[in-house]
Amino acid sequence: MEKMQEERRPKLSGAADAGGGEDRLGALHDDILIRILLKSDDAATAARTSVLARRWRHLWALLPALYFFRPTDPRRIRSALAAHEAPVLQALAVIAQGDSPGSAGAWLPIAARRLSGTLVFRVLRRSIAIAKKRAALKLPCFENATKIVLRLGFLRLALPPCGVFTRIHLLMLMEVRLRGPCGLGEAVSSPRCPSLRRLVVKDAHGLGDLTIHSECLQKLELFRLPDLQSLTVVAPALQLLKLDHCFVLCSRQPVANISAPHLMWLAWMDNYDQNSVQLGEMAYLQSLVTQHFIMYGEDYHSSHNRNGVCLLRHFEHLHRLVLTLQCPKDIANKKYFMEQITRLPDIKLLELGITACGHSFGASLFHVMRMCTAIRALVLGLNVTLEDEEETVCPSDCICDQPPSWKTKELVLNRLEVIEIYGFRGTEHEINAVKQICSWATVLRRMTVKFHDSITENKAEVLCELLVTFSRLGLDMVFIYRMQ
Repeated sequence: MEKMQEERRPKLSGAADAGGGEDRLGALHDDILIRILLKSDDAATAARTSVLARRWRHLWALLPALYFFRPTDPRRIRSALAAHEAPVLQALAVIAQGDSPGSAGAWLPIAARRLSGTLVFRVLRRSIAIAKKRAALKLPCFENATKIVLRLGFLRLALPPCGVFTRIHLLMLMEVRLRGPCGLGEAVSSPRCPSLRRLVVKDAHGLGDLTIHSECLQKLELFRLPDLQSLTVVAPALQLLKLDHCFVLCSRQPVANISAPHLMWLAWMDNYDQNSVQLGEMAYLQSLVTQHFIMYGEDYHSSHNRNGVCLLRHFEHLHRLVLTLQCPKDIANKKYFMEQITRLPDIKLLELGITACGHSFGASLFHVMRMCTAIRALVLGLNVTLEDEEETVCPSDCICDQPPSWKTKELVLNRLEVIEIYGFRGTEHEINAVKQICSWATVLRRMTVKFHDSITENKAEVLCELLVTFSRLGLDMVFIYRMQ
């Protein structure tokens, strides 16, 4: 009977007049059934479908992807990989409990031999203290994997001392403590990762010196590396470099040597010292993102700002500059530091983020805008801190509006055609700033205002009517607000 069913299956899969008593689902082709099982997004669920019919018993083993999105006994993962029969394993995703990471050694070597696609492995963190006591997880060499994403809950990770990751083009390491004789730079450089195009390292401890020599790397993103002391990158194909709170987490002087002649996008949101950081020639650089600049502060903030100013001076011409200004909530007896910025690169697009904490930012806005009168587009982000959720009213003698001449001094932005404003709440300071921008931009064609999510529909309508009064003939104003 089973033999007859197998012989009839191809015909039944296309039969339009099958009776209600026939197994239409079982008559489907294996490829279609496998697609159905993939929809479960869980290997255990797919395996349990064997109760439906004898023919389904081994279908799960033909799945091109195995997902273990619930904390799973690693022995079951090992068994599943050992029983897997698909010609190619395209993806493997595993979530493990934070107290049993060492058991990953039971299945990782099998995965390294079988996988020809993406590995995603996440450890649910229970305690950093426990993670520190665990033995290092030894990562085998995945010769055929194309993507590896590890988020290990600050477990110790030992990279393989030998072998070539022949096909990998994306490597992401997050929440790890690097240990072992093999350094990260050695593992990801061209001899061992000849196809690597993107490297992301986030919240990694034990990374003191990072040296990368890669002919193929195009994107390098480093976030929060508290132990980093020096960074060397030689990557002729690199197009994007992002450094975010790596050197700033320690008191040591940043030491970096970057050779990336084709770099197009640089985000240096970190400490910068022109004497110890060598950026090399970047003739193709189009976009620069800098660390925040403090508008009012104490004397020790001056050196922080000075480093950022030195970075800005390193570049003459850019297409896009992202600059963030921050103002503390209490600025009484604080010094005004905006005058430290004396020059900006020649740019066409300025993205200016402002965290004003309820204070006026008009004078600082004017100071920046008068140094980039050739811009064609302005994106103004009005950031709100948790402390600033409720509007702060400045005292009458607050220094934030000084010098007041920014409201009367002439400023002509005769190339600025497009303005986008985000997080608009309609405070008096924000309204004054928008009014001045409209008067400065003599050829403005389009202004988009996206209101803060806290703004009700009624208040948004009132603000829209007010902002329209700043308009002139030919200006298209667009307002966006969330429906409450």
